[in-house]
Amino acid sequence: MPRVFSGVKPSGDFHLGTYVGALRQWVAEQERNDALYCVVDLHALTEEIDPAYLRTMSFNAAVNLLAVGLDPEVATIFVQSHVAEHARLAWLLECTATMGELRRMTQFKAKAHGQETVRVGLFTYPALMAADILLYQADRVPVGDDQRQHLELTREIAQRFNARYGELFVVPEAAVPAIGARVMDLQHPDRKMSKSVDSPLGTIGVLDDPAQIDRKVKKAVTDTDGEMRYDPEKKPGLSNLLALMAVATQSTPEEVAARYTRYGDLKRDLAEALAELLRPVRERAAVLVDEPDTVHDVLRAGAERARAIASATYARAAEAMGLLS
Repeated sequence: MPRVFSGVKPSGDFHLGTYVGALRQWVAEQERNDALYCVVDLHALTEEIDPAYLRTMSFNAAVNLLAVGLDPEVATIFVQSHVAEHARLAWLLECTATMGELRRMTQFKAKAHGQETVRVGLFTYPALMAADILLYQADRVPVGDDQRQHLELTREIAQRFNARYGELFVVPEAAVPAIGARVMDLQHPDRKMSKSVDSPLGTIGVLDDPAQIDRKVKKAVTDTDGEMRYDPEKKPGLSNLLALMAVATQSTPEEVAARYTRYGDLKRDLAEALAELLRPVRERAAVLVDEPDTVHDVLRAGAERARAIASATYARAAEAMGLLS
């Protein structure tokens, strides 16, 4: 079977953008691929984070992965730091990538902008992401639209390594869903919904109850002309709502727009549709939180399976670069 790999950073609560843009695709991918999904806790260290909070968020991320429908009997679910080869291969790839390539990464520019100092890990983050993927010889990588630049760098690093040291790494392809790949903030539709942005009314959490979802959708920004049409450039707020309704009802934004004439009716139905979409996730998470041993057992078994693949890949890469076995 083709192999897929992707990871999620445990830096905050999961939100609707994560679910629509990534997690639902992961669930679909696990049935037709050899799938590995990872809580990338090492990536969380690129910015200031409380150690106790990181441990809590890493556990919560694992709970969420299971709650959205990932099956540990089918997919490999594990924590990045539990497989030491991620950090070891990252160094080899840092010695393959160039400063110019890393400087061009738009996420680094955005996060470092206006700061006097930033951690070196924030700069070298793409090399660790490349190691995450290349360790498992992944054919396809489900990623959000904002991560496509990093995946393209991964491809370039893999091709360069293969050219210098022999054909070792699979060059992966991106898998980005056409609709809902970039869910926008309900209050600021010019920017992506994000767990790292302080916008409580603009971000819907995957564990929000129906009342919270209803309140946030009703307060979502639209426009004043009252014309119901999908036009992301001129009507970003309304278009975001139409896209979300399309995802929730398995239709297209244009089809959704044709069914409504009033913004209020769209918001009412969207709140109900999103609450129902996330209901199974809320219910499964409530059970898993009360069963921490089950979650830890899943992560332990997943790390063992992942390590078997990763250790073989790292050993070949290290030998190819001349390290003494």
